[in-house]
Amino acid sequence: METKRRVLITGSAKRIGRVIAIELARRGFAVAIHYNRSRAEAERVAEECGGVPVFQADLAHVEEIRRLFAEVRERFGTLYGLVNNAARFTRFDPLDITEADWDFIHNTNLKGTFFCCQEGAKQMLAGEGGRIVNISSLGGVRPWADHAHYCASKAGLIMLTKALAKAWAPRITVNSVAPGVIPFGNDVDATVQRMIDATPMRRAGTPEEIAEAVHFFLTGPEFVTGQTLVVDGGLNDR
Repeated sequence: METKRRVLITGSAKRIGRVIAIELARRGFAVAIHYNRSRAEAERVAEECGGVPVFQADLAHVEEIRRLFAEVRERFGTLYGLVNNAARFTRFDPLDITEADWDFIHNTNLKGTFFCCQEGAKQMLAGEGGRIVNISSLGGVRPWADHAHYCASKAGLIMLTKALAKAWAPRITVNSVAPGVIPFGNDVDATVQRMIDATPMRRAGTPEEIAEAVHFFLTGPEFVTGQTLVVDGGLNDR
């Protein structure tokens, strides 16, 4: 019997990460759930995925990332796939952004993701290779005035994806998915509604559609690497 391919999804206790984990488990992957503070939610997702393992780490700290990946290798096995979904999001006028605000975003969105890529790649290169998918954002390709720090982190992630795709080819593919408007619960304020209204597909996206894009990069042609797939209903082309 073929061994299921092992995939770690960071930030998979809630929202898009949760749906990615559930969808990948449903499609036959062995998934591992990562969380920082949301243990109860992570354990529920793990049960929804069939009782899969759960791992904790604060990805703003490199030593915790290294511990996380060591534990994943020991308890779960060598990774085939890594989905870097964990991220932070805040809104400030650029004139009001402090050093702490900047670091809060970049320590996880960019620095943390890089070191997750590094640790994941070490496992993949020691094994049979693998695939990395970074979750970027429409904010990484389209500027938002009150999110300069966030946009910079996600634009940096897109370029990081391209650089690592070159560095680790041909044994690892590295690609990015950039979601458009994917609201949850009461997320739809006036600003979000304007973005939905401007979307050519005339609706918001769903987390299942982001999971579908992730699945493509984990299973599609290995000749596809260094790419960013913008899943936004055409909003970026407006």
